[in-house]
Amino acid sequence: MARVDVTVRGAGIFGLSIAWACMGRGARVRVIDPGGPGAGSSGGLVGALSPHVPEAWNAKKAFQLESLLMAGRWWAGVEAASGLPSGYARLGRLQPLEDTAAVELARRREATARVFWQGCADWQVVPATGAPWEPASPSGWLVHDTLSARISPRMGLAALVAALRAKGGEVVTGEAEDEGAVVHATGVAGLDALSAALGRRVGSGVKGQALALRFEARGSPQMFVDGLHIVPHADGTVAIGSTSESRWIGDGPDGQLDGLLARAVAALPVLEGAGVVARWAGVRPRATSRAPVMGPWPGRSGHFVANGGFKIGFGMAPKVAEVMADLVLEGRDTVPEAFRVEALR
Repeated sequence: MARVDVTVRGAGIFGLSIAWACMGRGARVRVIDPGGPGAGSSGGLVGALSPHVPEAWNAKKAFQLESLLMAGRWWAGVEAASGLPSGYARLGRLQPLEDTAAVELARRREATARVFWQGCADWQVVPATGAPWEPASPSGWLVHDTLSARISPRMGLAALVAALRAKGGEVVTGEAEDEGAVVHATGVAGLDALSAALGRRVGSGVKGQALALRFEARGSPQMFVDGLHIVPHADGTVAIGSTSESRWIGDGPDGQLDGLLARAVAALPVLEGAGVVARWAGVRPRATSRAPVMGPWPGRSGHFVANGGFKIGFGMAPKVAEVMADLVLEGRDTVPEAFRVEALR
């Protein structure tokens, strides 16, 4: 490149997505990551793009809704530019309901979903049928939402890298020079650096573990049951995750994955005997606000922050990317107040 307009530090889902959005505005972009694309928490297995419950509406839920609704078109653009599949599909989600109280609450959410989801998706209470790809429900009822989608994290990142390079962008594994505006999307290390700069703790890492089974269910909805995401992917695997560990010994996978597998099989007996094809562990960045962190880096002109994706980074990424591109390239600031660095306490 003769010139770079934007340097993005971090080749996880936020960094690569922001780079892609900036290139879509005509900017020349360089992405730098010492470990390479997906080396951090974005290189996982689960890829559940699922909404928060449609009630107690706030800026975070509204932002997430916009991102989930734009995801199909956004990932289609990445696939078209790269020639690679991302594994994206909006196939919905099933959740079992434990008892009468849970059914009544879910029915109330049917009405609030019609309001907050603006008719773009449904939250429905439906009878359980006993089908093999269906969680057992003590009440006999399930929630079926049509907003949830899935993405293969690794396929998605590979498609983004290929799309960037196809359009003339740089993705550097190792070190390279910063040029132009600099976006820091560096996960846990970035939260640590921001905490040091601000003199207060603004986030930390939370370890997560997940696994993938060889099981063909690629056209089926995902499930959320017993605190687990069970997500069928386009490559004939089913991902199961994940743990949330504030304290841990060792960053790699451990025996907790055996517990996840047992819970998944109990929830969905059709998975009994499916072979484990991958085990993963990573440390995810969680801000004290429990929301993404976006905006200018205080006191550092030309530097910006995009962090705190935690468990919803892939779902938030399309909207995060467009808002950050607006800010970095055009100076147009539409970052929600709750997402700002200044909101971190």
